[in-house]
Amino acid sequence: MTSGHVPHTIEQLCEPGLAVYARTLREGRISSAEAEQTPCLIDFGLLHPDPDDMRWLHPTAPAAALPRLLRTFEDRVEEQQQLGTRLASAFEPFVALDAGADAAGDTAPIIVLDGLERINAAIDRAMRDSTEEFLAIQPGGTRPPETLAEAFPRDQAMLSRGCRMRTLYQHTTRHAMPVVGYFEQLDGDAEARTLDEVTERLFVFDRTVAFIPASEDRSVALELRHPALIEYFATTFWRLWRLATPMWPQTALQPSENGITPRQRAIATLLVEGLTDAEIASRLGMNIRTARVHIAKLASTLGSRSRAQLGFAISRSGILSAS
Repeated sequence: MTSGHVPHTIEQLCEPGLAVYARTLREGRISSAEAEQTPCLIDFGLLHPDPDDMRWLHPTAPAAALPRLLRTFEDRVEEQQQLGTRLASAFEPFVALDAGADAAGDTAPIIVLDGLERINAAIDRAMRDSTEEFLAIQPGGTRPPETLAEAFPRDQAMLSRGCRMRTLYQHTTRHAMPVVGYFEQLDGDAEARTLDEVTERLFVFDRTVAFIPASEDRSVALELRHPALIEYFATTFWRLWRLATPMWPQTALQPSENGITPRQRAIATLLVEGLTDAEIASRLGMNIRTARVHIAKLASTLGSRSRAQLGFAISRSGILSAS
C-alpha cells in the first residue's frame, strides 16, 4: 500500500485523488510517478496507462467513467441479492429438519456468523476443540505482523496438543519474511505450501467443522458442520496441496525458464486472458504496483516496447506452452 494512502471505496474518493484527477483532466495526462500517491485512481479506472509510453497516464472521461462506476454499484447490489437468495435456498431443508429436531442451535449444519467478533469467537472455539488436524487456505500476500502475533498462541497451543497444521498460501507469500519467521517460531507438525492462485479463505478443523467467508469484506462467514460439505472442502484442500510448491519446512525453489520467472509466467497467462492490472494483482495476491513492475520486466525480457504489443510478444514467445 502506498505510504499515507488509505484504501477506500469509489463513493469515498479521497481528496488527493480528486485533486489529481481534476489536474489530469485539465492537463490531459500525468506521469506515473506523480500518480503513485493516489493508486485509487488507477484501481477505479479513472486513470489509464498510455499504451505507447507507460510512463504517462491519461484520464478517463467523466462521462465514460460514471456509467461504468454506477454499473459497479448495481453489480454489488445484485451480488448481495443473489447471496441472500442462495442462503435462503440453502436454509430451506434445514429449517424443515429443525422443526422436528431437539438439537441445540449451536449444532446446526450451517450457522451464519455476522460480524468479526462472532466469527473470531467461533474460530477460537474450533481451534481449542481441535485435536487432530487444521487445514487453512490463506489467499493474498503477506499477513501483518500484528495478525501473526495474535494467531501465534492459538496455533502453538493446537500444535502442542499433537495437531498437525497445513497452510496453503499464494506464491507472493514466499517473499514475506514475517510469514516465514512465523513458521520458524512454531514448535510442532506445521507445513506450508504456495500456489499462484488459491480459493477464498478456508479453515477446516478435524474434518468436523469448516469456516468460509460469506461476504466480500469477510464480515460475514459460514460455520459448516454438514459432513458432505466438510469432506468436499477437505478433499479440495488436499488436491490443491499436492499441486503446490513447498515453502516450509523445506523450501522448493521456483526455477526460471529463458529468463521468465514463474510469477511472470502466471502474469503472462492472465494478460493473454485480457485482465487489467488491478484484476491480475487481485488474482495473484499482490498489490497493483508490484504487478506492474513484473509486467514491465516481462515486457523488457520479451522485447515488447508497449503494453499493446505485449500480448502478441507473449503468444509468439511460447512461454505459456512451456509451463
